[in-house]
Amino acid sequence: MDRVTSMAVFVRSVEDGSLAAAARHFGLSHAMVSKHLRGLEHSLGVRLLTLTTRKLALTEAGENYFRRCAQILSDIEEANREAMQLQAVPRGLLRLTAPVAFGEQYLAPALADFLDRYPEIVLDVELTDRFADLAGEGFDLALRVGRLPDSSLVARRLGTSPMLTCAAPAYLARHGTPAHPSDLAAHRCLYLSSVTTPGEWWYEVDGGPVTVRVDGPLRTNSVALACQSAREGLGIVFGPAFALAQSVAAGELVPILADFASGALDIHALYLSKRHMSKKLRLLIDFLASHFARPVGTNGV
Repeated sequence: MDRVTSMAVFVRSVEDGSLAAAARHFGLSHAMVSKHLRGLEHSLGVRLLTLTTRKLALTEAGENYFRRCAQILSDIEEANREAMQLQAVPRGLLRLTAPVAFGEQYLAPALADFLDRYPEIVLDVELTDRFADLAGEGFDLALRVGRLPDSSLVARRLGTSPMLTCAAPAYLARHGTPAHPSDLAAHRCLYLSSVTTPGEWWYEVDGGPVTVRVDGPLRTNSVALACQSAREGLGIVFGPAFALAQSVAAGELVPILADFASGALDIHALYLSKRHMSKKLRLLIDFLASHFARPVGTNGV
């Protein structure tokens, strides 16, 4: 039998002075109220009430137990009220993690708009290119760009970021500009292990998908490192537009192989469970889905 319910029946019986009144309050039979009280006494191994035909009296142990139960039930009611208020007016802390370059360039303005709309929510954001453990590290939400690892997390697709192939003007001046994806075999290629299979880039050639084998001096999971290395002229980079767009707009990198479509990376929100999701987390995910509905990183390219 549910201990909290039995405690509530006990407290109501004492406050109303009769089992019949408690039975009416909870919509229970007199026999069920008596069963709750007997079960409570049996589990505690102590007598709580003395029942006569005229009145209900507390034993010494019953008086102490009544005071503690009344406080516990009051605390539970207050906790329930606070939880419902949080659902009615979104407030409190949300912890999320996202890739560094994506977070700095594209997530920051989105979160600023979100916090302006919901000023009672506080965001704790960790930018990292590693795959954080949501449950183990206490994150409510993770944003991922590219391939998703196998996990029990719930994934919601928020948008996409086109893939670009780029190189610094100085590199192209020294080594020439590839005219076809197959030409990449003769070039120094920098590949992102976080978004592509190492050594494999993909393009659409003659209406069909083609995987191109590439090689080069750098493999990294850091978008920022790959882009900076490309700007330094180390080689050709194949990565998401959100990471390359600013360098392209500034003339530091030049898009190549633009006639060969190279697809796009999905942007996902990952979270632990749809069950009992807080209102503030649901609002954030919906907001990000709306914000990233347009392909990310296409402006200025």
